[in-house]
Amino acid sequence: MLNDDYWLKIANYDLKTAEAMLKSKRYLYVGFMCNQSIEKILKGIYSDKFNQLPPRIHNLARLLKLVE
Repeated sequence: MLNDDYWLKIANYDLKTAEAMLKSKRYLYVGFMCNQSIEKILKGIYSDKFNQLPPRIHNLARLLKLVE
């Protein structure tokens, strides 16, 4: 099972990718990668809280409600 450290590691990778895209002025991709990072952080919280894999959804609002 994937643990919360895994989710945090790939969320950080996505955030660093967003920073690289920002430097190259590829703003559309900055927003996308930030969204990906937030999704993985929420999935890490879910994984830690419920000790199971998060659902395969990409809706940030739904993920947030699941971890509240």
